[in-house]
Amino acid sequence: QVQLVESGGGLVQPGGSLRLSCAASETIFSIYTMGWYRQAPGKQRELVAEITSGDSTNYSDSVKGRFTISRDNAKNTVYLQMHSMLPEDTAIYYCNANRFDELLQYKMNYWGPGTQVTVSS
Repeated sequence: QVQLVESGGGLVQPGGSLRLSCAASETIFSIYTMGWYRQAPGKQRELVAEITSGDSTNYSDSVKGRFTISRDNAKNTVYLQMHSMLPEDTAIYYCNANRFDELLQYKMNYWGPGTQVTVSS
């Protein structure tokens, strides 16, 4: 099983910045699409950003221009750099790794335990 551990969460003021990191246990990290999701109290989990094995990126409209996802395959780590943060960014942020197993014809999906991000003055 793939183990994912997030770090970098915490309290930040509106307009501030945070960088989240997600470390994966797999040395085959580069084949996975990596993503950041978030879930606020009373709301559904939503995609924030993702980056494919080919380094294509996709962002939620709510974070475009403010957040940047990147990956370092040598370190088995994916990052989420967050700028100009807003109170509505407050949520638990989860790291996700997924790939389609061609042999099993099954999408493998893995999640980290999450890290709390709070944006408040």
